[in-house]
Amino acid sequence: MAESITPANRRLITLAVMLSSIMVLLDMTISNVALPHMMGALGVTSEQITWVLTSYSMAEAIFIPLASYLALKYGIRSLLLVSITGFILSSSLCGQADSLAEMVVFRIMQGAFGASVIPLAQSIMVQIYPENQRGKAMALFSVGILLGPILGPTVGGVITENMDWRWIFYVNVPVGLVCLTLLYRYVKLEGKGPTKLDWPLVIGMVIAIGLLQMVLDRGNQEGWFASNMILFSTIISAIACVYFIRRSIITKGDVAPMWLLKDRNLAISCLMMAGFVLGMFGITQLQPMMLEQLLHYPVETTGFVMAPRGIASAVVLILLAKSMDKLDPRMLVAVGLLLNIVGTYLMMQYSMNIDLYWILVPSIIQGMGMGLVFAPLSQMAYRTLSAKDTMGGAVLFNLCRTIGGSFGISIVNTYFSRTEQREWHALGSDITLSNPVLQQQAMLQHTNITDPNLMAQIGELLHQQSTLLAFIYSFGFIMITYVALIPLLALYRFKKAKS
Repeated sequence: MAESITPANRRLITLAVMLSSIMVLLDMTISNVALPHMMGALGVTSEQITWVLTSYSMAEAIFIPLASYLALKYGIRSLLLVSITGFILSSSLCGQADSLAEMVVFRIMQGAFGASVIPLAQSIMVQIYPENQRGKAMALFSVGILLGPILGPTVGGVITENMDWRWIFYVNVPVGLVCLTLLYRYVKLEGKGPTKLDWPLVIGMVIAIGLLQMVLDRGNQEGWFASNMILFSTIISAIACVYFIRRSIITKGDVAPMWLLKDRNLAISCLMMAGFVLGMFGITQLQPMMLEQLLHYPVETTGFVMAPRGIASAVVLILLAKSMDKLDPRMLVAVGLLLNIVGTYLMMQYSMNIDLYWILVPSIIQGMGMGLVFAPLSQMAYRTLSAKDTMGGAVLFNLCRTIGGSFGISIVNTYFSRTEQREWHALGSDITLSNPVLQQQAMLQHTNITDPNLMAQIGELLHQQSTLLAFIYSFGFIMITYVALIPLLALYRFKKAKS
């Protein structure tokens, strides 16, 4: 199949696939910075507006496992064209929404149509490149995977500050039409085959993944298991998850083919990808909070400061694309993890006096490391899979990426908020009338220790320092997750891939 495609057509397909991936993944984070503007336009509270994010991520997580079945039933080309078309239309509807109900419905549609795009795009890249160029294919594909969510806040900030927030959705229309034209013209892959749809498995999968995604998105906001809704949703999700995984292994169905995880390389790659994006999404969630809330950076400036991480990833991937197949992917992943560890360690040295240099350098180091992790992990995931299992492998790999990202945001946010409270109480316990440092501070300002203005200054300082410590400890927690992934590289098994 790869040998029948001309180099020129392969380049155009690669461009279309990368643009499609960037467009879909951009919508995971592009709306984050526009939420305050949406609140006014839709007339909702800060808690209600988060359903704009939750609805998209839930729909995406539920429909990703269905991609392998739909591709076999309708063909890769047909499913991809329908997915892109539906994503364009639902994006237009999101831009015209006048109420929260409309926005949530259209965001569900957007997530459902966009869910198949990433596994389809990855499967296409594996199939159109010869086996000895698969590393190059995954390097190019990873450019889109990394640029999308990282550049989302940057693009969203620029559009929101200079145009109407509705344009964060309308921008998908021209990009989507370009992708649609290229894919219609050059992608000829069908990939149809015999299918079997097990409805009990599908129902179990929808309940398990849908409720899990809702718990992860809403858990910290609802107080986790202090909320009956979160508690019962977690129990039901766990039961449904055990049921659908067991049934998938027994029936070997096409929906969420968990039985493919018997391939050790795919299983290890899925586990490492979930662990890695846990840290990556945690950092991309925390850093904008720190820049805006603690250092008081404008939204647009925060977006531009975040951009070098994605640019560094893209540069590394493009430079290494041609030599990716000649290098040991395990060594590349190890170097990438070490770079992320170094970059995160530098972020642990932050203080209230850091300048732009201290923000950009760790971000660039991490970006270089991200590029070295994503592409080799994708390459190793498919190394021992047969061609007919490529689509199913892509589904599982991207499902782990999506759920790992949700776990990352949820866990890191919870750890941050609880650490902030703990440090506030720990630092505040030393603020007493008998504290000599506090008395000295009052003397320097020619006032007494009970002066309300002095107490206000101390309170603000206490808030700053406890919040800063929470960020530092959270970065340390993420660094530990990167360290824990390195030993997993020894579990990979290499043998000649099946033709």
